[in-house]
Amino acid sequence: KHAAMGLLVGLCDLTAGEMGSNGTVDQRLAEGEAAREVLGAAWRVNLRWPDGKIGSKDDHARSAAELVRRARPRAVALPYWSDRHPDHIAASHVLTNAIFSSGLRRYRADGEPWKPDMTSYYFINESVPPSFVIDVTDQYDTKRRALACHASQFNPPAADAVHTRLTSPRFMKLIESRDAQFGALAGVDFAEGLVVREPLLRPHLLRHWERG
Repeated sequence: KHAAMGLLVGLCDLTAGEMGSNGTVDQRLAEGEAAREVLGAAWRVNLRWPDGKIGSKDDHARSAAELVRRARPRAVALPYWSDRHPDHIAASHVLTNAIFSSGLRRYRADGEPWKPDMTSYYFINESVPPSFVIDVTDQYDTKRRALACHASQFNPPAADAVHTRLTSPRFMKLIESRDAQFGALAGVDFAEGLVVREPLLRPHLLRHWERG
């Protein structure tokens, strides 16, 4: 949606998924690039942290902070801190610290200090009542096509493919039903729910207002 609005969007993968049950590293990198094109993102990078060991080295946070300083984003979306996958939990923790540290002038990392205006957290496997939702009805087919790019994870063609939670059609139903529920609560077809840690400032109680 932000790319369609004309904003510059970048994506960051932390690992190459080398511990995944299905697909090779090369396949997953190619799938990620294909999804980037579908989404309309301007760039995608992979920090190549060890899969299954996010946060195991001190330089993980520093490399993420350096990316923030190079990209200088106005807004950042991170994985929600509660999830069934340990790497997702670790990623949320390490990246939250990295974003905070990137704004400190005495933090020892390459680049000039930079603090995004907004940090929010998106859901992967779990969800809670969101702080706010974004209407993505017009972009939902794009989301489906981007997810379909990751065939090695959702529909692996290999004869020796392993059945996982992702290969079950119930996983896609989980994603779409969650987005549909958030949308229905907000009066639209599909919405992405996000969580923030700080209060959201609004100018008044009215939803819409123009000075008469």
